[in-house]
Amino acid sequence: MSENVPANTDLLYRLHDRPNPIKAFLGAIQHVLAAFVGIITPSLIIGGALGLGEHIPYLLSMSLIVSGVATFIQTRKVGPIGSGLMALQGTSFGFLAAVLTAGFVVKNRGGSPEEILSVIFGVSFLGAFVEIFLSQFITKLKSFMSPIVTGCVIVTIGLSLTKVGLTDLAGGFGAEDFGSIPNLLLGGGVLVSVVLISIINNKVIRSSAIFIGLMLGLLAAVFMGRIDFSLVSEADFFTVPIPFKYGFGFDWQAFIPIAFMYIITSIETSGDLTATSMISGEPIKGPLYEKRIKGGVLGDGVNSLIAAVFNTFPVTTFSQNNGVIQMTGIASRYVGFYVGGILCLMGLFPILGAIFTQLPKPVVGGVTLLMFATVATAGIRILSTVDFTHRNVLIIATSLGLATGIAFVPDVLSQTPQFFQNIFGSAVTMSGIVAITLDIILPKNYGVEFDTAEQHAEDGLKTTQKVA
Repeated sequence: MSENVPANTDLLYRLHDRPNPIKAFLGAIQHVLAAFVGIITPSLIIGGALGLGEHIPYLLSMSLIVSGVATFIQTRKVGPIGSGLMALQGTSFGFLAAVLTAGFVVKNRGGSPEEILSVIFGVSFLGAFVEIFLSQFITKLKSFMSPIVTGCVIVTIGLSLTKVGLTDLAGGFGAEDFGSIPNLLLGGGVLVSVVLISIINNKVIRSSAIFIGLMLGLLAAVFMGRIDFSLVSEADFFTVPIPFKYGFGFDWQAFIPIAFMYIITSIETSGDLTATSMISGEPIKGPLYEKRIKGGVLGDGVNSLIAAVFNTFPVTTFSQNNGVIQMTGIASRYVGFYVGGILCLMGLFPILGAIFTQLPKPVVGGVTLLMFATVATAGIRILSTVDFTHRNVLIIATSLGLATGIAFVPDVLSQTPQFFQNIFGSAVTMSGIVAITLDIILPKNYGVEFDTAEQHAEDGLKTTQKVA
């Protein structure tokens, strides 16, 4: 197996290309539009569940500012920190359960909203050192880095996220008009428009497919009377970041689930960055690849440290970023600098971000459904580089079978202890743990009698018989 998967010939701008400012800005806007809802949603969910009320607008602004800074660090690469890839970073959905658990630990004993946030950001700050430490030897853990593991994880990430995209397309979770004909027409129309624009034989138009699709959706929503710009005028004009505004608290019961999630995030980030490397036409094996993964996971930890200091929740690489690269053909890391700047401005001037919150969920869902599915195809491309021996098929089938099962039937673990649910209740976590475990315990010659000699050439194994 070569260090590179088949080159991505659809790229308009490769990793180190420098698009002119207008094209770079346009590419950055598409990344921001694709990720904006994902960046602010965790803060909305956490704030609502924990009753943080008046603090939510500030938390939203901080999530945007920190995501901007984190994206700049990840793409620019500051010393050993960062991957140097076009890897957008944002507030992590993966930490939702752990952060809520930590918050309820304080809330249930009568803590105020300020005390809740103090403990959450305190344990998030200290927990980030777990990922920082793990980054220093993660590339030496070969089972974490093997294509069969990262491929399974990336496929699972993409497939599990399609549920989010389709839910938004139909109106959003809990919407009274969920699945209504207007929602399906609006979201479906956006999806179809992005597909049609993406096959136009014009590089400039094709690279703007997501942006054009979203704008067409916004225009259609205006005519449907689904936009209320009066809400924009109510947003604050300017917000000032204040380090540890809510203090610094700690609780062991709150710390343990968050510390564990930093371990899981390291695996997921490795998978995301592997997909980014592949889509960008960069190596997914060898010294350069391992250096990028190490720097990317380190960047993940450092950026989550910064997030805790500036009063927002842990950040991680965004999978939909890979979908944007594949759809637009823009893999230039210099676009990441613009993404970081735009996100920071939206956080500092909340009125800018308020404009984008007016995008109806069906419009966003029409785009994200397509992008999440392209993430899954990136995982399939990685798995296509693996020899489908009896051993490897067993690993892939078990990993994806259990992971998609958890995604489709999340209540299957409802009678198990909460700690067990926290570990295996995530489809991505299930996929990674199962693939890693089987890749470690199954010997390379397992099932060798069912394979051809050519399938084992790389491992230096010989079959005793050929498949009929």
